Amino acid sequence: MKKSLFLTAALLVSGSALAATDHYVLRDGNHVQHLKITTLKDDITVSADVNFEPNASEVDAKPCTGEVSGPATLVSENQLLMKQRSVVEATYCELKVNLTPTGAIVEQSKDCDNFAPGICRFSTDGKELIKVK
Repeated sequence: MKKSLFLTAALLVSGSALAATDHYVLRDGNHVQHLKITTLKDDITVSADVNFEPNASEVDAKPCTGEVSGPATLVSENQLLMKQRSVVEATYCELKVNLTPTGAIVEQSKDCDNFAPGICRFSTDGKELIKVK
């Protein structure tokens, strides 16, 4: 009886600690963007990364990668705002994430260039990251 009671209590506690995570991906030419939104009770964390690998025909382009992550606030029902402070400069990278029924659209502030150098960008330029199921 004690084992059953302990097991039931352990399942209840572990079930409430699980976080919901949604992944979104966009491949735009040689840019690959990934967005991860994790929700744990009222806490929301947004992580975004981008990778760019030029083709052999793109002589002037250089490969680049960038990543930002941090706590996000719910601005409206379908919009999140995430800010990450730069370690090097006194600036913040702000990502505005607009959620749609099938994905997400990301807009970045100018200061995000410190996190994604060169041609890399977190902004989707109006294109939708597709939600991975």
